[in-house]
Amino acid sequence: MTRNEPAPKDAPVIEIRDLYKSYGSLEVLKGVSITAPRGHVVSLIGSSGSGKSTLLRCCNLLEDSQKGDVIFEGESVHWRGEGLNRRPADRAQVTRFRTNLSMVFQQFNLWAHMTILQNVMEAPVTVLGRDKAEVEPLARQLLDKVGIGDKCDAWPAQLSGGQQQRAAIARALCMEPKALLFDEPTSALDPELQQEVVKVIKDLAAEHRTMILVTHDMRLARDVSDHVVFLHQGKIEEEGPPEALFGAPKSTRLQQFLSATAPA
Repeated sequence: MTRNEPAPKDAPVIEIRDLYKSYGSLEVLKGVSITAPRGHVVSLIGSSGSGKSTLLRCCNLLEDSQKGDVIFEGESVHWRGEGLNRRPADRAQVTRFRTNLSMVFQQFNLWAHMTILQNVMEAPVTVLGRDKAEVEPLARQLLDKVGIGDKCDAWPAQLSGGQQQRAAIARALCMEPKALLFDEPTSALDPELQQEVVKVIKDLAAEHRTMILVTHDMRLARDVSDHVVFLHQGKIEEEGPPEALFGAPKSTRLQQFLSATAPA
């Protein structure tokens, strides 16, 4: 596919093929392949250090990989150089990919000097060049959608952690992306506030939004996913539908992991 051709209708939104990622001599991803079809939720699970967050950041080109393909709607990233010197060759392509893949981080990363409404509006206005008058109704609608429409004029410091994360989700949605990437969206929150964010993610999944979700919350992964990938030491140890992975795990390592993460 060339850059000017429209994406095939059946092309996955995101596809990773045989990806390798190292930090110097430390190999973090060792030939990982995942596919996120349109309207599907793919969850990445595994212990800390298994490569989940690194894989997610490679999807959004926040990290450069050393080998393999990153494909968005049928279009492959163009690279120059090899190995640790490999970089994206087309900055305009990177910008285009990133504006269509909104990421929600573990830490909320809201701008402290902006109101919640301003935070949600900022990227469409500055990155996409859209008019503020056009963006504001959408931003207000999205804040209503995540349950904090009454916090438009509040500052981030005035909100709970759960409210801040929901504002971050509204901010991601305001870019009207093709896919949402969640990196441990509930792990910085206490259990009560986690449920506020979990509800929003479940609602988005019910709308058939394309999402890749890195999470330690096995219940969330089981409830919202179409496909679950278990990473271990930088490789895919096991993958499949949630009922198979959680109901009848095949690998000993996955069995051990689920046993250790099961609620008391």
